[in-house]
Amino acid sequence: MEKSKKLTRIVIVDDEELALDYMKRLLGKLQGIHIAGAFTNPFVAKDYILLDNIDIAFLDVRLPEISGIELANQILEHKPHIHIVFVTAYDKYAIQAFELNALDYLLKPVTTERLIKTMNRILKLDDQATSIPEDQPSLLHLQVFQHIVFTLPDQQPTVLQWRTKKTQELFLYLLQNHDQWVRKSVLIELLWPEYEEDKAYSLLYTAAYYIRKTIAPYHSFLDISNTNGGYILHTQNVLLDTERWESLLASAPQMNRESIPYYVKMMELYKGDYLQEYDFWWVESERQRLHKMWLSTALKMAEWYRGNAQPEEAVSIYEGICSRHPQAEEAYWGLMKIYADMNKNSSVNKWYNLLSSVLWEELHEKPNEQITNWFIEWQMAHA
Repeated sequence: MEKSKKLTRIVIVDDEELALDYMKRLLGKLQGIHIAGAFTNPFVAKDYILLDNIDIAFLDVRLPEISGIELANQILEHKPHIHIVFVTAYDKYAIQAFELNALDYLLKPVTTERLIKTMNRILKLDDQATSIPEDQPSLLHLQVFQHIVFTLPDQQPTVLQWRTKKTQELFLYLLQNHDQWVRKSVLIELLWPEYEEDKAYSLLYTAAYYIRKTIAPYHSFLDISNTNGGYILHTQNVLLDTERWESLLASAPQMNRESIPYYVKMMELYKGDYLQEYDFWWVESERQRLHKMWLSTALKMAEWYRGNAQPEEAVSIYEGICSRHPQAEEAYWGLMKIYADMNKNSSVNKWYNLLSSVLWEELHEKPNEQITNWFIEWQMAHA
């Protein structure tokens, strides 16, 4: 196989475990590739492909509940540049494959020689594509997990410099309510409640002016308008990381062995709480809403790992929860139960004592009755 500049990321989809393992072995013999996922469930595979940066998808034509042809259609609707290769025992599907922009089809049983030929063909097309500029609409990525960062394709992330803290706060409030009309009197009450009306409105107009100047380099994506006694921050081709994360969570498949990589990648996108570095009081409601969603998902993942004999992964998640959410009693209890299963008595005591200390220092409370009773019973059993 010809050399590629980077690892080619591949996903394999086949409802037969033996066929899946066979393709994994064949592809594993080739250099320059990485098998990012192998799935028997086509719906889980599609979710994973749409979330990850996949270069090639090898799809079996005959899949349960959906054909490989239809699955390819759904993938190409969202990611038209993914290379599709069909694997089939039925030659009649080849014509349909090429109509769908499939680069190739492989007849079962697949041979190493045929696979190498297919891979070389794809790599040649990739080399040609890199030399041809494409007109694609740009997308402005706005990171609002942790702090606000602007990123355009092929450019370094940018942290904007705001004239005043109030100017930044006004922008962030309008961004939180983007594409919605916000009454000026609401903004005055929010930002300048201590000033006389005339002075407050003067400060509002000045802040709005400096917002326009600051976001001018992104005028095709963001525009602030003054209309009917209020302001609207219009967005176009803007992707907020919080909205993307919430969308991925809403469409997440049921948690199982095949879908857990989807959850891992999704949770990696949660880089910190919403606008974590800012102390604006009006942020708190949205921050807590998203944080609760993250916490609930993290606890489910940790429980899944624990229930599927992967204690190290569970410990890593539980410890991350304790670090980010020190009062999350369920996480401490999860750690205690894992270490109890491993007969690491000192670690059980450590996490119970740490929980007790945190709750007492911050809330003047003790661990809840269920955890306390469990710990007492465990102590008695190990006396």
